[in-house]
Amino acid sequence: MFADRSQAGRTLGRLVADQVHDSPVVVLALPRGGVPVAFEVARCLDATVDFDIFLVRKLGVPDREELAFGAIATGGVRVLNRDIIEQLEVPDDIIEQVAHCQQLELERRERAYRQERPPVGLRGRVVILVDDGLATGATMIAAVGAVRQHEPARIVVAVPVASRQTCEQLRSIADQMICAETHDPFFAVGYWYGDFEQVSDAQVRALLRQFTSQDPTPGAQRRHAP
Repeated sequence: MFADRSQAGRTLGRLVADQVHDSPVVVLALPRGGVPVAFEVARCLDATVDFDIFLVRKLGVPDREELAFGAIATGGVRVLNRDIIEQLEVPDDIIEQVAHCQQLELERRERAYRQERPPVGLRGRVVILVDDGLATGATMIAAVGAVRQHEPARIVVAVPVASRQTCEQLRSIADQMICAETHDPFFAVGYWYGDFEQVSDAQVRALLRQFTSQDPTPGAQRRHAP
């Protein structure tokens, strides 16, 4: 379906540019796979857009890590699923233990990617959350919940490809859902890419630097993150 993440991002970016006309806009990438996609989406928008990353770490039930009882995210945000916590009787000390471990990893990644660069402010702005695709959508659902706590004007979820069921689920959670392609059966995100090589930390840092330090699109003014 897509040659690579950059080509997917350009395809998605054209859709976003056609459908999102609000301002001011922040394009947030979910690292690492979402960063090359979001970079191209941001390039397709006007010169006032900001580009940043938004880190989310799921809080998994011990011995059942695929089942998340919550998430933590950039900016010290914590989102808990009280229904799962009560159903599985997850004790407070386990919640704190898991959250502490994931917070350490989130902080490590923040340092690796940002290198002291502060996060872009989200309050009152249109936030476009971008990933390279959605299978179950668990991380994106957590990201929407976390971004919502920053009081944005609107949240738009934008991805090149997703399962049809997950796309509909996100449509009911975000203010707007933009998906270039939906499929059923879905298999996996990588199935829809010719090149799905893992994105490195160095690539993430390079794309962040490139967007804020040079002119990414012909005729556009240089963008500066606040």
